[in-house]
Amino acid sequence: VQLVESGGGLVQAGGSLKLSCAASGRALNNFAMGWFRQAAGKEREFVSAITRRGLSTYYADVVKGRFTISRDNAKNTVYLQMNSLKPEDTAVYYCAADRPIEGFSFSYGDADTYDYWGQGTLVTVSS
Repeated sequence: VQLVESGGGLVQAGGSLKLSCAASGRALNNFAMGWFRQAAGKEREFVSAITRRGLSTYYADVVKGRFTISRDNAKNTVYLQMNSLKPEDTAVYYCAADRPIEGFSFSYGDADTYDYWGQGTLVTVSS
């Protein structure tokens, strides 16, 4: 599956952005999806994840209450609505996908879990 992120840009602190991750090549409804980010000079970190049918969502504590992940399987797209943005949210945001295997645990917050990655979209939050 190929993933393409969009929606990044420059925004002032307190503002909002909505990222999109469009998938092609495979039907997205078989894949768990995650958003990760990497700030300059830092390691990639988990932001949010959503199960295949969108019944469960997961968030890093630092974004909980500000970010919302959602998906539209009919459009093969996953979204990340980001509100109340802070300068420390500045990073390249990546979406990731992988297919959970029945009977095995799936670590939604672990980047090593995901086999498919987009190229990233830059979010810059000015103070």
